[in-house]
This record gives sequence, structure tokens and C-alpha cells, in this order.
Amino acid sequence: MSGAPFDLYNPRPEHKQLRETVSKWAEAHVDPQADEADEQEKFNEPLFRRLATELGLFGVTVSEEDGGLGLDAVALTIICEELSRFDPAFALSYLAHEILFVNNFYCSSNARQREKYLSKVIDGTWIAGMAMSEPGAGTDVLGMTTHAQRDGDDYILNGTKQWITNATVGDAFLVYAKLDRSNPRSVTSFIVERSFPGFSVGKKEKKMGMRQSPTAQLIFEDCRVPVENRIGEEGGAMVHMMRNLEIERVALGAMSTGIAMQSHHILAKYAIAERQAFGQPLSAFGQMQRFIGESYAKTEAARALIYKVALEMHPDRRNSLGAAAAKLVATMTAEEVARMAIQTLGGYGYTREYRVERLLRDAILLSIGGGTNEAMQKNITGDLRRVHLSR
Repeated sequence: MSGAPFDLYNPRPEHKQLRETVSKWAEAHVDPQADEADEQEKFNEPLFRRLATELGLFGVTVSEEDGGLGLDAVALTIICEELSRFDPAFALSYLAHEILFVNNFYCSSNARQREKYLSKVIDGTWIAGMAMSEPGAGTDVLGMTTHAQRDGDDYILNGTKQWITNATVGDAFLVYAKLDRSNPRSVTSFIVERSFPGFSVGKKEKKMGMRQSPTAQLIFEDCRVPVENRIGEEGGAMVHMMRNLEIERVALGAMSTGIAMQSHHILAKYAIAERQAFGQPLSAFGQMQRFIGESYAKTEAARALIYKVALEMHPDRRNSLGAAAAKLVATMTAEEVARMAIQTLGGYGYTREYRVERLLRDAILLSIGGGTNEAMQKNITGDLRRVHLSR
């Protein structure tokens, strides 16, 4: 056979170019600020907006005719992975803006809504996010109690959303609410601007990890939302909610592989080239060889699954099983490899000099957000049950 071999991680030339561009930019600009941003728990808003103004990384899956890049889930996977190698918290805010809002909004909105909002969230004028989870409804998303009631040309929105990424800096949010509290199928989504009467932001959360990425409550107290800001039909949000959860889970998995890649790099470099014990490199000892070998093999296996699922993704095609499996494997791998890196570095790994402790703290959120790993196990079992019982 002739021709170049297929590259799973860069299936098209534009993917390879994108990876090289993002990697170079992230190493030069994201990496140097990561430790300080984590220490101060401060979102680097100017740098975040440069993702739009310098790299054009907002609107990746938006068509070129509508001002985007016209790329796919693989491109989003590449960006999330490369950013997370240097600062997973910075990447998390990107994911919330680009996938939870921009991709979801673009796939679900009408022409009038796109004309009003799309350019602002693509050119970096506005930062955005999505509001689904609530104080009493996280994994049980259909248990949400936020309520919207029609009142003439508006909806009156009441309720509280919890754990909302970009809450303190966002200008617009895609918000899910029920029209009938007793009917899970009445979930409807709305575009809510920060300036709408009745909208407020709660206190910023102090978190174990992902400290640069701001998280807070969104509070709606008789918040008036114009009818024209409803996305789709009443009760029609379930379809795009579940569709967008799949690409979110793959992106969270990509963030996890970025963490695992960086953790393995630090681990292997330290054990092979930097540290000696009893007159030999650490890599001469069997236990260290286990850490080096297993961290590499597990990271590569997780990456292969993530990119396989991303390559198969399409806005009109569901793959709940693949997305859940990819997220489950990748998030577990990130925690395990970061933990092995800390153990390899010993006391140094427990300090902030080598960053692996930050990578572990950041990795832990990824097994919680976008559906907990326990929910992924449940979803996988349910999907496989349907497969086997249909035979």
C-alpha cells in the first residue's frame, strides 16, 4: 500500500497544523502563568480572550460561513488536550465557553439568535457558559427544580444553578429549566444575559483544584427572559442537552489525557535523566520501571479511545456508549498517572516545584464534572444491556 499511514491523533493536515499552533502558543503563554493563577485563584481573562483574537479558537465547530473554523470534534479534542498539558483550569474555562455554550448554541439555535449572539462569543467580546447542575440535582439532571413560566413576551425564571464554570466572568449562559416541575420532559433551554433583571451570581467557590477557572452559583429571582431567547420548542431541550453531553465528555477525557501526558513526561524525565539513588538512575529500579511503563501504556491507551470516539462523532449521530467509556477510562488514567508521578518524585512531587501535585488536584474534578464516573459506569451498563437484550 502507498501513501502516508493514518494518524489517529491528527487525521487531517488541518488537525496537525492546529495541534502545532496550539501547543506552541500554550507552552509560550499558558504555561508561564499557570502556577501563579492557581496560587492566586485568579482567572486570566486577558489571556483567555487572546484565544479568540490571536488564535481564533472560539467557534471551532461553527461553519466558516457563520464566522467559525468549520472543524470537528477531533479539533476540539486536540485543543483541550494541548491546553491541559500546561494548565487544565484554563482549558476548563475554554471548554465551558466553547463546547458547553458555543457548540451547543450553534447546533440548537435559530438564525435570528445566531445573528444576535454568535459573533460576540466567537470574537472574544463575550465569555459564556452553561447552567445545568443545581444544589440538589447534579448527576440527576432531570431532578432540576429551576422553573420557567410564560408571561406574555417573556418567561419568568426562578431557581439556582450550582457549580457553574465561568459564572463570575460570563456575559451569557445557556440555562436549562422546567416549565412543569413535575414533568422531567418539560425541560427547556434559554439564553440568559448577565444584564437581565433578576439575574445574579453567588459567591465564588474555593476549590481543591481547577483554581484559575471561576466557579459559582447563578441565581434567578423572577428573572425576565424574552421568548425569543428560548432555544427550540418548549420541552425540546433534552435532545440537545444529551447530544452536547457526549462531546463534553470526550473533551473532558481529552483534558485528562493532556494531564496524563504531562505527568508521564515529568515522571519519566525525572526517573531517567535527573535523579539518582545508590549510584544509579531511578529508572534502574524495578518499581520505577513499573511507574514509567504503566504510565506510558495507560496514557496511550486512553488517548487512542478518546480520539477514536471523537473521530466518529457527528452532530446528527449519538454515541452515548463511546463517550461514557472514553471519559471513564481517561479520567481514571489522569488521576493514576499524576499520582504515580508524585510517588516517583517523592518529596519533590508533594511540593509545587514540579507541578504534578497541581495536575493531580486538577485531574480529580474531571471524574466528577460532565457526569460522575459512577454515572458513566451506569450509562455503559444501560447501553450494553440494550445491546444484548436486542439480540
